[in-house]
Amino acid sequence: MTRPFRQGHSDPTVQPVPASVVEKVDAADTTLHNPQWAVISLGSNLGNRLETLQGAVDALEDTPGVRVKAVSPVYETEPWGVEPGSQPSYFNAVVVLKTTLPPASLLERAHAVEEAFHRVRDERWGPRTLDVDIVAYADVTSDDPRLTLPHPRAHERAFVLAPWHDVDPRAQLPGRGTVAELLSTITRAGVTHRQDLELRLPE
Repeated sequence: MTRPFRQGHSDPTVQPVPASVVEKVDAADTTLHNPQWAVISLGSNLGNRLETLQGAVDALEDTPGVRVKAVSPVYETEPWGVEPGSQPSYFNAVVVLKTTLPPASLLERAHAVEEAFHRVRDERWGPRTLDVDIVAYADVTSDDPRLTLPHPRAHERAFVLAPWHDVDPRAQLPGRGTVAELLSTITRAGVTHRQDLELRLPE
């Protein structure tokens, strides 16, 4: 059964899940004995960043075939690949979920959530209201250009690894090793844990 999407003054309405995706969820429910785990990275550096991240967490939870299991602390991160000070800083977080959606359908849903928050893809490394990236999906590895798994740059990004490690200290990035080991080899410069901010785990 499809649960209604949360609506409110702070969260834009996410469009209903397409019938084709619901059909895939139903098919997956009959073919999978157990749901798969997935790790999603969230980022925002425009507008009310914390509110946007919370809205994204809620929208993921409101997706048929998806259950949010953990939400990381919030980190503040200097933007990558741009002149220092040319963009606002990012708020970043990681969500761990269980899903019966196949990877391609989860990606479709991630894009729908981005679009609900008016994500614009005008330029690489440009500012954006919301980034929703699939970091890993179970133990799947894939070189598909539309969805490379695990995320091809996750192993070098402290703003992904640090919050992921916070919620799952024993986590592993498929094909790369443990998150703890990867995190120990990169710099955390420009990536700050915001202890004054918190995202809610959906009820």
